[in-house]
Amino acid sequence: MKKSVAIVGTLDSKAEEHLFLKEVIESKGHLTITIDIGTTGLPKFSPDFSVSKSINIKGMERSSMVKAIIEKAKELILDLSHQGKIGAIISVGGGTGTFMGTSIMKVLPLGVPKFMVSTVASRDMSQTIGTKDITIMHSVVDMLGLNSISRIILARAAGAVCGMMLADNKKGKKLPRIALSLFGFITQAAENIKSILEEKHFEVIPFHANGTGGMAMDEMMGESFFDGVLDLATHELVDAMFGGYCGGIGPQRMQSPEGINIPRLVIPGGLDSAVLEFDNKSIPEKYKDRKIFFYDFRSAIRLTADESRFLAKTVAYKLNQSHNPIKVLIPLKGWSEADREGDVLFDAESSSAFSNTLQKLLKSDIEVIKVDYHINERAFADVAADLMIKMIKGQC
Repeated sequence: MKKSVAIVGTLDSKAEEHLFLKEVIESKGHLTITIDIGTTGLPKFSPDFSVSKSINIKGMERSSMVKAIIEKAKELILDLSHQGKIGAIISVGGGTGTFMGTSIMKVLPLGVPKFMVSTVASRDMSQTIGTKDITIMHSVVDMLGLNSISRIILARAAGAVCGMMLADNKKGKKLPRIALSLFGFITQAAENIKSILEEKHFEVIPFHANGTGGMAMDEMMGESFFDGVLDLATHELVDAMFGGYCGGIGPQRMQSPEGINIPRLVIPGGLDSAVLEFDNKSIPEKYKDRKIFFYDFRSAIRLTADESRFLAKTVAYKLNQSHNPIKVLIPLKGWSEADREGDVLFDAESSSAFSNTLQKLLKSDIEVIKVDYHINERAFADVAADLMIKMIKGQC
């Protein structure tokens, strides 16, 4: 079955723009399915589906109406996807249209092209995109019908989504996949582990632990994308405590979804410090007595022993909720590039406070293994990779 590009939009207010997308996409030899998500139920051209006409929205407040349309449209898109009819999705919108369009796109699996032309693309899109592979294109001009500029933007968008749908990369032998979280302070550790695992014929899928990456990894774990999860950079949990650069994680970070039996190896990569946005000329008063690692426009502050104990309680709570195989591997000589004896972030008391508290609070079936290495040493990578492989094979 030849798949279609789903064109989803508010056809009561953005009909010309979506009709133009339809015409351009069909001129390139692709099929389309048009779906109206407008709130009036009065699309300005006849779509294949009108969501508002399929539900009772009479008398609803606008916010409730929008939510109801989104949920019904998600059901429709999923149904069409399960029938094998959707190869890509595209939408055009302003503030509300962008919110609705991207919310609906998120139900489609990784790899299905998701393209949003938005008048508000220059704003913070972190919540709009979330953990999904959505492409956002700034419309530059507002969308109030067609003109010589909007035609250029929309034609390029149509061409892009057609090209994305045609692009496929399914070549090569499928190897068992291991998800690997990482961030800058432990890049060497990530590179070492990746190299070892690849030598042993595993595919390593890296995730930047930047506040979104870890959540994306956990979501994909819930969809059984991986054979194992090597959670090297758990640093996001610290930044969540301090409102740091890599914070913004959701409450489900590091909690394995129910029914998922994929093994997770947890390492305290970056749990020594919080990364905040200040440099050596703008140190906040409350941090002036801290151990500080000046990095660039960001700096890392060392956690106190009390903060480390609190963090350990958070980690223990999360891991204790999970029912999949879990082990914790702790490198005793430091958890980031500046956390080693003689370097600015080294604090044995704080690290011990975390490790001892965590070990005390974890349920009995979660083993804590301590090794006398620094996280960025090759020898530590050997231990971590070997342990991950054994967990996947059910050997430990």
